[in-house]
Amino acid sequence: MTYFALLFTLSAIGISETVYLIHKRVASEKPLCPIGGGCTTVLTSKYSKMFFIPNDVLGLLAYIVISFMTAFLVIGAEPIFLWNAVLKILVTLASLMSVLFTYLQWRVIRAWCFWCLMSAFTIWLMEIIILVSTTII
Repeated sequence: MTYFALLFTLSAIGISETVYLIHKRVASEKPLCPIGGGCTTVLTSKYSKMFFIPNDVLGLLAYIVISFMTAFLVIGAEPIFLWNAVLKILVTLASLMSVLFTYLQWRVIRAWCFWCLMSAFTIWLMEIIILVSTTII
């Protein structure tokens, strides 16, 4: 049960990260980039969209779905097995996408976006929590 609360907290962090990036993009403002200095380069690259949808919007949707699923699991809403399975699949897919986006920053775009890396670490931490909790249960 505790790991669901951790996942919920991390999804709230992810929501705040992506909302910040969406706000900056919509306002046509450069995001604060405390480390790396390549936020604008990454966020305006041709890799900043997938299926014509900005990656920050896709991330926000993923974090919102994760937060709802973990909330359902915390309160014990049925079908628990389905929520748990979909949660694990979604976090795993998001983790894999974060690996791809991190690789693109490193080897293709050759610039680092602080917010993108924060989001990747948030998702990877979720994946680690799920993997650890699955082996314990």
